[in-house]
Amino acid sequence: MANFDIDKKQLQDEVVLDDNQLVCVLTNSIKTATEKELLLQSIINQMDEEYEFNLSDMKRDYSFSYEDDEGKKKRMTIDLAIFRHEAEKEPENIERICIVFDSKAKESDKKKGVEATLHKALQATGCDFGMWTNGDKQFFAYRKEDEIGNERIEDISDFPGCDETIENLENMGDRAQPRKAANDTLIRTFKRCHDYLYGNEGRKKDAFWELLNLIFCKIFDEKRRFTDAEKGFSYRRQFWVGVTEQNTPEGQATVAKRIKDIFERLKKDDLFKTVFDGNEQISLSDRGVAYVASQIAKYSFLDATVDVKGTAYETIVSNTLKQEAGQFFTPRNIIKCMVEIMNPNQHCRVLDPACGSGGFLVMVLDHVRRQITRNIYADRSEAEIDALSNTDETVNKIVRQYAESMIFGFDFDPDLKKAAKMNMVMAGDGHSNIFNINSLEYPFGSLPDLERINEAVSTSVGHRGDYATCDEHAAKDSAFGKFDMIFTNPPFGSKVEVAQGIVEHYDLSAWIKSPEGLFIEQCYNFLKPGGKMAIVLPDGILSNPNTEKVREWILSKFKLIASIDLPVEAFLPQVGVQASLLFLQKKIGIELGQKEDYEVFMAIAEKVGKDRRGNPIYKRDDDGAEILYPTKKEWAARNRHGELITRSRVERVRRLDDDLPEISEEYKKIMGI
Repeated sequence: MANFDIDKKQLQDEVVLDDNQLVCVLTNSIKTATEKELLLQSIINQMDEEYEFNLSDMKRDYSFSYEDDEGKKKRMTIDLAIFRHEAEKEPENIERICIVFDSKAKESDKKKGVEATLHKALQATGCDFGMWTNGDKQFFAYRKEDEIGNERIEDISDFPGCDETIENLENMGDRAQPRKAANDTLIRTFKRCHDYLYGNEGRKKDAFWELLNLIFCKIFDEKRRFTDAEKGFSYRRQFWVGVTEQNTPEGQATVAKRIKDIFERLKKDDLFKTVFDGNEQISLSDRGVAYVASQIAKYSFLDATVDVKGTAYETIVSNTLKQEAGQFFTPRNIIKCMVEIMNPNQHCRVLDPACGSGGFLVMVLDHVRRQITRNIYADRSEAEIDALSNTDETVNKIVRQYAESMIFGFDFDPDLKKAAKMNMVMAGDGHSNIFNINSLEYPFGSLPDLERINEAVSTSVGHRGDYATCDEHAAKDSAFGKFDMIFTNPPFGSKVEVAQGIVEHYDLSAWIKSPEGLFIEQCYNFLKPGGKMAIVLPDGILSNPNTEKVREWILSKFKLIASIDLPVEAFLPQVGVQASLLFLQKKIGIELGQKEDYEVFMAIAEKVGKDRRGNPIYKRDDDGAEILYPTKKEWAARNRHGELITRSRVERVRRLDDDLPEISEEYKKIMGI
């Protein structure tokens, strides 16, 4: 994003927001931030970014008069009306209608439901296409007239975008160009699908996994765009749903068969078969498959940024694995800060020995992907870099090679191993080196992937040819001493116990037996001489008198690069812990035991963009008013002809009150990164 230079005081005088207010992206007016208003803002952005309608052709809260069937004059208000380009804002010029309610409204309600509002609006205006949503559910409708003027309204899976017709959607089918998801669209879509499976398919225990199976069918089908081209085949989408296909049992069965056939193929594919055991099945009804497929078929997962996909994916993970296993994952802003400070490149072999759902690994992959894209397309804008980093074949080939050979993740939870693999595939592959082991037990243990790690690491070293820089004291076929960088947030706390048979293998166990303390030593073992580590640690290790020996051990083995103190809000509301980010570099032999004098970057993050309840907090002025920043938002996406088009809009936005981006920028400035 590019920011305009504007005096903050002047901006404050023009617009002052209370805590429950926002500025409408369409009208630039202040609105109360109700659930409905927030959803409406999302729909406006969606119509602009995904469907490519111009903001100048939209009008919110549009009221007009009409005559009902009995000739009585009535008045109606449409939440969002979209008019023909540059046409007068009259009812006869409306091309799309969007009806928006909060989650309390039900689709069958006699006053607020689909028929009572959307169908009525279509009939009153003569508009052909409309959408009804309450956030949790979304319905599209198509008003049709036969040759003699009889009117019928039909459910459809989507409505056409700007300059598109229903015939475009019907005729293109397997050749249609999916849209690039805007803002929170994927989050809402994933949640909508998950809730549907949970509530309508009886999948209370495995809705998450059933949804992921279908998401992976979609990703597999999109990746054929590249793999078919490499084989000289003409690509045709197979993961698609016809405009009215889900309306009949026959159509639902056709969709389900198409999707299930994809699933059987992907389980045997070289890229995907390591994610699945091979005996998985899509166990949903034909209706359930058709519903979910209709929701996600319209979006391009490869074109979506890793940040958009990662946020959507982790939203579903957080509502499933966290609740089931008490898992608490690292917030994305903390992960991003750690990765930006360490600045890995495509020559770095990276490990997270407690990888969870793969948040660090995905962020590393995206960081390196953008570096590669910038190197190839140095003259392109940031918006184009965003798009090309996900869609360019040359970039994808280099990124895939890097991810498959240089990114590693270990976790002792088999469900998290699978979740991390899926997260990596969604982000751009590199899932083959995600292993189910207890990192603290390595090189011993009995978990199934233990024997595969040494071979995978040896293959990686052979691929890069960097054995000479590895730790000469570690065995050649061992994972010890082979990694350039480690990113991790190890499990910590008094409730997490480590078996005595594991503890006794660690020097640090003389002073600390908690997992986070032992992870420090094990990470040291995994690193090359000169290798770097970014780790989340509880402040007790860094400040308690009884852990002084641990700190002495750390400083004897590592150079301290940087330390960032986090506020208690960092991991709330999941868990309240005072923690810091520690950045360390493993000393090489000649440095061990030497007297040292060097500079250390230190910072205190007082705000991390949220309060103790997890609610977002935004930057404010000295009087406590939220500051609005005029911002030019640019994005690039491929149109239905495959052309890369850059579009933009100017909007006033709040910024999260988060010190971490400023801290990472200051570090990069000092270090010349």
